[in-house]
This record gives sequence, structure tokens and C-alpha cells, in this order.
Amino acid sequence: MALPFILGIGVVILRSRVRGLSARALEQFAARAQHAVGVRGEVGVLVTSSAELRRLNYRFRGKNSATDVLSFPSDGKIHHGGTETQRNSFVRTSAPLCLCCGCSAGDIAISAEIASRNARHLGHSPADELRVLILHGLLHLAGYDHETDSGQMARKEMRLRRALGLPAALIERTSAEGTRQGVGKGQRS
Repeated sequence: MALPFILGIGVVILRSRVRGLSARALEQFAARAQHAVGVRGEVGVLVTSSAELRRLNYRFRGKNSATDVLSFPSDGKIHHGGTETQRNSFVRTSAPLCLCCGCSAGDIAISAEIASRNARHLGHSPADELRVLILHGLLHLAGYDHETDSGQMARKEMRLRRALGLPAALIERTSAEGTRQGVGKGQRS
């Protein structure tokens, strides 16, 4: 007998408000996306400032710059773009692992400011941009890495984006922007 599929958007924290989106609406979308991706366990989502993403990026990846989304899988590795870094000193001190099943898939941190800027640039709502970034983060929590998987993550993200009614996926945009601007694959400008 198979175990039931265990889901759990444990907590959505909106430290930075995004026009047209409540924590509850984001939580509902994240649960749908988590199911679609197939991530089991509790997931935390933090929507915060670029300054905080910069601090997290520096602390866990040694990069002193803000970024749009960081994924912190429970396996102890941090994902963003094509890089994967051990999170040497990261310890979940604020809460125990998922109480319902004892499992945690990890956490996602998103810059509301970068999401809003990207949304304006791409012609869709900041709420849709947050959804795109949550989907991208969930795929990283599921173990995908678009720099090393020969396009698996990009194909899955494109398929899920369509199924969830989202605008252009993060990987698609990055690849298209890089091609237009002469930037190499996976590099952000």
C-alpha cells in the first residue's frame, strides 16, 4: 500500500507586501504548485526585501548581491540559478521539522522588489511573478538544477507553468534575455 501524498505549505510570510496578493492566496497557489511538482513535506515561503535576499545570498552562497529567489532544500544545499552551495551553518532553529509527518522539503525566499521589477519589465502582475518564482523554487526543492540537467527542469517548468496558468517561466526568460543580449547560458545580467 502506497503512503498518502504528504503536502504542507507550512508558512507563507509576506514581510514585503505585493499588490494584488494576500498571504492566503499565495499559500493556496503554493499548495497547488507543490502538488503539481510532486514535492513532499512542509515548505516555507518568505517574501521579503532585496536587502534580506542579499544578506541570505551572502551568508549561504558568498554572493554579495540581491537575487530574485533562493531555495533551501532540507538536504542542506542552496539552489539559485546554476549554482548549488552547502549551507554549512544553516540550522532550522525557529521550528521543528514538519509536525504532521516529521518531514520538511525546505524553504523558498523571494525578493518582492525584484519580483515587482521583473513583472513590470515582462508585462504581467507582481502576483504572477511571485507565482513563477515559487514554482521555480519548488522545482529546486524537488532536486532539479537547470544548469546540470540537460533541460529537464526547463521542460518541466514550462509544462507546469502552462498547467498552472502562469506567464513565461524563469528559465525561459533567462535564456531568451541571454540570447538577445549575448549573455552566456545561465548567466544573469
